[in-house]
Amino acid sequence: MDFYIEETDDDKEYLARREQRRRMWRERQERERKQRILIGLLCIGVLFIIITIAVVFSVFGKKAKTDDIPPQVQKAKAGGQADKSETFRITAEETPAAGEEALEPEPEKTVYSFSETPDTAYINSEEVISTNAILIDESTDTIIASKGAEERISPASMTKVLTVLVAAEQITEEDLDDTFIMTLEITDYAYVNDCSSVGFLDGEEITVRDLFYGTILHSGGDAAVGLATYIAGSHEAFVDMMNAKLEELGISDSTHFTNCVGLYDDNHYCTVYDMAVIMKAAMQNELCREILSAHTYTTVPTVKHPEGITISNWFLRKIEDKDTGGEVLCAKTGYVVQSRNCAVSYGTFADQTPYICVTAGSTSSWRCIYDHVEIYNRYVAGNASGE
Repeated sequence: MDFYIEETDDDKEYLARREQRRRMWRERQERERKQRILIGLLCIGVLFIIITIAVVFSVFGKKAKTDDIPPQVQKAKAGGQADKSETFRITAEETPAAGEEALEPEPEKTVYSFSETPDTAYINSEEVISTNAILIDESTDTIIASKGAEERISPASMTKVLTVLVAAEQITEEDLDDTFIMTLEITDYAYVNDCSSVGFLDGEEITVRDLFYGTILHSGGDAAVGLATYIAGSHEAFVDMMNAKLEELGISDSTHFTNCVGLYDDNHYCTVYDMAVIMKAAMQNELCREILSAHTYTTVPTVKHPEGITISNWFLRKIEDKDTGGEVLCAKTGYVVQSRNCAVSYGTFADQTPYICVTAGSTSSWRCIYDHVEIYNRYVAGNASGE
């Protein structure tokens, strides 16, 4: 027997509301589904546009680069069979037409090299204590005499010859009167590493000229790092410039510097041959030659040093009264335990012929000077005791 339950008005209303909620839920689900699909399509579209733009730039960029290359270079690259030793040059007929951009040639490197001759002597004088030495006739770039010239040494403060050379190539005459404010970080660097120091103080306003002279005459670590910071913004950035200069001079395979002062480091090294190359380059620079030839110098008066600071190039002052058969004009000394006393000097002898002498491994600053005196006297042609 079946039973029949009559639906009341409340039941009908309840069922109607439930159906309405279900319909609204399905509609919301459908809207969300469509939104997800739309968002997905938009993402795909944006990604496609980005990829298309990248491809277009890549294709047209390569084409532009190819169009800039002279035809003969394109031909060499395309075939891959051109003789590697062949040098391609743009002839008059192949010169780019007006409006076309020509390839700029790379700047030539300033490479100095010295060569031995049948007359090159081995430095065997008992009066020369230095373990490494070289004497160069700078007018002909020939090695007059040497011993251990290609052996690795620690250049100590001879490093500062390159420091002033790199700095001098970055400034103008007007920049020398510019000022630099010494910092505690720089003075502490000199103090902590037991460097020679001019005596500049934290907060002192120093001229760039004083930094140059302080670097060489008193071998000031404070002056050298201050100069490096003024030129490059930081000591580290300046050292990168120094090593770039070594590469330009063609000696980066055997010389590398890690600081502008000359502190010992396993990766801070050179040879006496390479130091002669650096000195030759410095002698071509008027400012470097002026600074390296100064016997004494007084810095500009400041609030902290009202009378300035008087500094000296002791090598030049000590050797000036010695008989060398000529005149020693420029010099820079150095000392660390690993290199002992070393020095590089430049002078004119025998009818104003220029010579460069570099020594390392001497037993004292005075002995180092006498080594240079002996080498100039014994090995410069035309000197009284020359061979």
